[in-house]
Amino acid sequence: MSKARELIISPKVSKKQLGKFLPQLENEGIRMIYCDPKSLGKIRTKLITIYPSSSAKYVILERGSVTKLKGKKIGRKFKILSNSDIENVLTSAKKGLDFVVIEVKDWKIIPLENIIAKLHKVHTKIFALAQSPKEARKMFSILEVGVDGVIFSTSSINEVRETLVYLGTKSFELKNAKIIDIKEVGDGERVCVDTASMLHKGEGMLIGNRSNFLFLVHNESVGSSFTSPRPFRVNAGAVHCYTLSPDGTTKYLSEIETGTEVLVLDSKGKARRVTVGRSKIERRPMLMIKAKAGNEIGGIIAQDAETIRFVKPNGRLVSVTHLKKGDTVLVHSKTAIGRHFGMEVSDEYILEK
Repeated sequence: MSKARELIISPKVSKKQLGKFLPQLENEGIRMIYCDPKSLGKIRTKLITIYPSSSAKYVILERGSVTKLKGKKIGRKFKILSNSDIENVLTSAKKGLDFVVIEVKDWKIIPLENIIAKLHKVHTKIFALAQSPKEARKMFSILEVGVDGVIFSTSSINEVRETLVYLGTKSFELKNAKIIDIKEVGDGERVCVDTASMLHKGEGMLIGNRSNFLFLVHNESVGSSFTSPRPFRVNAGAVHCYTLSPDGTTKYLSEIETGTEVLVLDSKGKARRVTVGRSKIERRPMLMIKAKAGNEIGGIIAQDAETIRFVKPNGRLVSVTHLKKGDTVLVHSKTAIGRHFGMEVSDEYILEK
């Protein structure tokens, strides 16, 4: 069984911005913050604090003996510069620390590997410091076991989202959408996204004409008597369509190329990031499909072929060539929000048709 891993956010925002930032973190499923409880003032939050303060739930002890505090978890911070520092971590952990906070400098991987190996049977949690989503991802994957938590310093909610995707803990709400229109629209350029990963049945990419209404387009792991399975591929849609990136921004399918990271979701909405190995743009006959979820209406232009499939609420697949009005498929939809170069701009007016 894999261990539970915690992303702990150290907010790099002003006290004035903190009141807005913390609810965003809660909405993303964050449970812990590295923050002085006294700085929260009258801000009401369910977030657990970790800090060198007896007011915190996870108390980082400064000096002296290891003293248990009622109702608190206790730990100590260590800067790792040599093997003797690693031995000091082990000695201190054995005295009854619930957790340790590890700061590594130039050498990051080997010291953490040694600490993870040594503390594996001590049951002391290991929290490491990180300055970027990629650094956090690396620390969670060291020795395949990874650290128990990463304290990530950021002011960007998009960086938080990106890191959660790296952890495989990010989920998106998928809704039922009823097909309301299907029409042949002639030829156009469609994009096949060939990933560097094997995609499983039920997984696909979020694709749509509008950034706030995206269809779950299934991968080509399902073969037929006429085609071989290509479980690395998503025949995504026309070049103008949006897809969602791991950091929460959108990209046009025309922008995707070798090395681009894209989101792949299963039918429950659980997301993971994959790397694109190749993008193929070719001219093909196209279909325009529209659907409605609640008060939102969105569409997609996709290739008119049997191998392009949507996902139904029951997990079954339906080819676009067999779709009919009234059918229900899975989409990710929300109220329209303006975007600037793929980034959300919440106070901008937008109308997409």
